[in-house]
Amino acid sequence: MSETNNPHAQAANAYGDHAQKHTPDQRELEGRILLKAAKMIKDMQENWDDINTELLESTLKYNRQIWMVFYDTAIENPEGDRPNDLRSNIINLANFIFKRELDIMAKPEKQKLDVLININREIAAGLMAKQDKAEHSAEQP
Repeated sequence: MSETNNPHAQAANAYGDHAQKHTPDQRELEGRILLKAAKMIKDMQENWDDINTELLESTLKYNRQIWMVFYDTAIENPEGDRPNDLRSNIINLANFIFKRELDIMAKPEKQKLDVLININREIAAGLMAKQDKAEHSAEQP
């Protein structure tokens, strides 16, 4: 049976085409995830009097897991597509975030969350700005 006569193959191809057109690229996805974490932390900060240790731990754990992915990628791909200074900056930034989260857990204070929120927002903006530039340059003749 040829692919054009096979309704399953046609559906799979249509799905693949749709997914390719509508799935965000890696940088945009990373940016969105960082913004989500920033929002979670900001929401927790704004409701500081109502939070408990479990919520604090779970929110910081979510953020830490995101940064572990960045950290692991930077460590594991020394010959990857990122220059050494960028890899080094990612590792240092992740280490800073991990230390800040430990500090917050040891002595919770809502103003300590500001730096996590700001870092996530700034990195997300950079990731998404690079995506916008890439899309615009691809559209140019």
